Amino acid sequence: MSKTVKLNLDAIRASLVNTQQNFDKINASLTVERKPPSDGVIDNIMAGYAKIDEHFAKGVDLFKVGNSELLLELNHLVLFHNSGRSKEENKSQFKATEKHFYEAKNGGIGSLMEWLAVHEKSNIWQRAAGTFTHVLSQPQLFIEGNHRTGSLMMSYMLMREGHSPFVLSYENAKHFFEPAELIKKSRKKTLDEYFHLPKQTRKFAKLLRDEQTKHYLKK
Repeated sequence: MSKTVKLNLDAIRASLVNTQQNFDKINASLTVERKPPSDGVIDNIMAGYAKIDEHFAKGVDLFKVGNSELLLELNHLVLFHNSGRSKEENKSQFKATEKHFYEAKNGGIGSLMEWLAVHEKSNIWQRAAGTFTHVLSQPQLFIEGNHRTGSLMMSYMLMREGHSPFVLSYENAKHFFEPAELIKKSRKKTLDEYFHLPKQTRKFAKLLRDEQTKHYLKK
């Protein structure tokens, strides 16, 4: 685990804003159009990056047994940090997500932890990409916000190995959304998937490796 990585949150926000401003061009390149991120969504995602930066600085392992509630918190943060929802609405949403997170057959946190255990000796690109695939494929790990939370989970894993986080950009958006759309339609259903990385996961692993830049890290 690297002790030197710290996120450049200003650079990450600048990339997300540039992505937002160029989303018409991004949609023109996609098979399935996506809704551009609003200012509020960007604020929520930035709260998520700040949170994983905080966890990393404190030496917190998000994937350690007993820390699963921190992943739930991360999901809630990227969805509702600036939502203005009432405490009752927040509590209701969190409880519903919590139930799904722990109880979804073949798709809950237990299934993800099993996958990580099987692939503990795989390289970081494969493990991070496989984690994202596991979050996004059906049944998804969370009720909502799987793309965003999955990206943050990947970023945290990369940081722990001393690498730059994954940040959505105008340049990488097509290579992120296209395989993600296919993964979202697939199901976790065979034992073979535990041992062999699907084609779209391999694409994500390559994207993570190719996207490495110190631009998102503080010097």
